[in-house]
Amino acid sequence: MPAQRIAENLAFINWTVLAGLGVGAFAAVVLARLRTDATRGYLAFTAFCAALFGLLAYLSDGALPTGAAGAAGAAGTAGTAAVPIDPAFDGARSACLVAFTVIAFAYTVALARRGRAPLLGIGGVAAGVGAFAFGALGWGGGFPALVPLLVQSLLLAAATGGVFAAMILGHWYLVTPKLPEAPLVLFSRLLLGIVGLQLAFFVVSVGLGGGSGGGPFAPLTGPWALFVWLRLIVGLVFPLIVSWAAIQTARTRSMESATGLLYINVGTIAAATIVASGLYFGAGLLV
Repeated sequence: MPAQRIAENLAFINWTVLAGLGVGAFAAVVLARLRTDATRGYLAFTAFCAALFGLLAYLSDGALPTGAAGAAGAAGTAGTAAVPIDPAFDGARSACLVAFTVIAFAYTVALARRGRAPLLGIGGVAAGVGAFAFGALGWGGGFPALVPLLVQSLLLAAATGGVFAAMILGHWYLVTPKLPEAPLVLFSRLLLGIVGLQLAFFVVSVGLGGGSGGGPFAPLTGPWALFVWLRLIVGLVFPLIVSWAAIQTARTRSMESATGLLYINVGTIAAATIVASGLYFGAGLLV
């Protein structure tokens, strides 16, 4: 039943992954442009990828189920989420995705022309965050319950998009060997910090019941325990170790090793994002 409930909410999971890749990767590009010596080619390429992810997220947004779920989802209605769905914020969420995609494409052009365009970059990040904020308003069950959902969503975006941007940067060292190691070290350190924050969020949320309606640490032993433990071990602890190893290899300019480690992290973090969003929309669990 848990696997079936996750499968029934693939539309929401797909949205979370695509929006996270787009917004997280774009934020990494803006940071790299303002704080590092990353090459123009890398920045423009990654910004273009972020724009494409944003476009795909917008297209997937139109396929999301609308209407209340809540009790219906709990009763097992196919294709519904286990959380309340308020369609009142669908238009605003979709508009933010359109704005993000347009700005990301414009920022790509600005980077290709050697521009900095800091306000354009910050505006794109704000539009992306807005999409997640309106998503939390529509799917979080009202204030203050939506706050932890928004926090988790932004952490998922930062990890998913951030590790994608870091992996692409690792490849750039293969064609630009004189590129200083500082950008990749910075990205790896930030990734370590983001996964660490996700782990802290997991511990606090599960310690409070994680939205299960049970007592402290109830998600670790309930019917969804297998997926919760997979989220913890494969999606948090393992990427934390790999991120630390990526920092060490990048500092010694073992860029091929660092890139390989980041490849591993792309797979584990993306899988963890799928599991985390599936647990929320399928069972109402925030982990």
